[in-house]
Amino acid sequence: MADANDPGLLSAPQTSLLTDLYELAMSASYLRRGMNEPAAFELFARKLPPRRDWLLVCGLGPTLRLIASMRFGDGELESLRGLGYQGEFLDYLREFRFSGEIEAMPEGTIAFAEEPLLRVTAPRIEAQLIETLLLNQINFQTMIATKAARVVLAAGGGETGAGDRVLDFSPRRDHGIDAAMKAARAAAIAGCGGTSNVAAAMRYGLRPVGTMAHSYVLSFASERDAFQAFLEDATGNPVLLVDTYEVPEGVGRAIEASRETGVELQAIRIDSGDLDALAREARLLLDQAGMGGVRIIGSGDLEEDRIAALVEAGAPIDLWGVGTELGTSRDSPVVNGVYKLVADRSGDRWRGVAKTSQGKATAPCAKQVFRRIEDGEIRGDVIAIAEERLDGEPLLVPAMRDGELLVEESIERMRERATESLAALPPGLRRGAGGHYPLENSEALERTIAAGTWDASS
Repeated sequence: MADANDPGLLSAPQTSLLTDLYELAMSASYLRRGMNEPAAFELFARKLPPRRDWLLVCGLGPTLRLIASMRFGDGELESLRGLGYQGEFLDYLREFRFSGEIEAMPEGTIAFAEEPLLRVTAPRIEAQLIETLLLNQINFQTMIATKAARVVLAAGGGETGAGDRVLDFSPRRDHGIDAAMKAARAAAIAGCGGTSNVAAAMRYGLRPVGTMAHSYVLSFASERDAFQAFLEDATGNPVLLVDTYEVPEGVGRAIEASRETGVELQAIRIDSGDLDALAREARLLLDQAGMGGVRIIGSGDLEEDRIAALVEAGAPIDLWGVGTELGTSRDSPVVNGVYKLVADRSGDRWRGVAKTSQGKATAPCAKQVFRRIEDGEIRGDVIAIAEERLDGEPLLVPAMRDGELLVEESIERMRERATESLAALPPGLRRGAGGHYPLENSEALERTIAAGTWDASS
């Protein structure tokens, strides 16, 4: 799949000004006061969103490319001059290039609350100016990937390997053009087998999928005429939508149209009604006609709970088209990731900094996450001080050095990682049953939190 890390629709100038105004105000003050020493920031979710037992990390690749391309040209600088910025700060921005380091969980990794998804170490102003962009991109794409992964698991009865059965039908419901592109990419990483978004399919090398709309059927004198015309004219694998009128009659007419045109029917789609009962009736009619290979696609406001119930009931639905629920994560539409300063350097020493606000306290040090996996199942995570070396796999890995990307992964590789991550979840969490996941702080981190301070040599 090509262009897995393509930044999408944002250009470099758009990226440089995709920032909250206070990032610029703080940065100008830092520069004026000579406060541009190295600093470490971490992006994490304090708590998981409602109805979520875990997150599937997504969006890193496109975001890093946007960061690497950030520039302030004449137009951007003129806009900022109109806001009152001038002199040394505008000169600094004119030469701006991100030069720092980023360590992050690779896309397709399972994460939990309080775990840093990424850490930025850079001159303070650089790290501050990319905050809004990081949160805008990582929060949204992680939200969509997490929702899509839940749908994929539901389609497989709580087990992995059913991704090709889920199709992204979301672009008409997504919140804008960029969201539609990123939703298709995130869904593919989570395991979905295709997208109706042709632009995303072309950009990211995904499988474009589609059926037909009710408007096509209604444009002809009869459903049978519509089916015959579509089979004769359609390219690729024709799929007929059989619920414009009555599903049993629609299936019968689809069978007749296939026989009369000599075009092999690939699938039918049912978009409304009692999907269990209608799919069973459709399956019987197709089998009786000797069309056992014709697949049934279910769609129509589907989400993981409804899909899981239909799978458990044994509904003979082969593919699931999911739109609104996938592209908006309607039941839980926010990953409330935050980006916090955890340490800065003075001379050759790092000092930890921390908030102590009730409900929003942070730990005063840079951190790493170690994951223990036994017999193919993750047994628990330990959040530790970054310098610690504990048993288990360290989840944050180098992603940028000196402002340069270190890795560019294909969607296939990220999808493999997501499948492996989901398969390694304890069964209770994999089935969305609210199972317990052991997560703890290392002893050294607990002592640091208790002390409220931390320092180390650079």
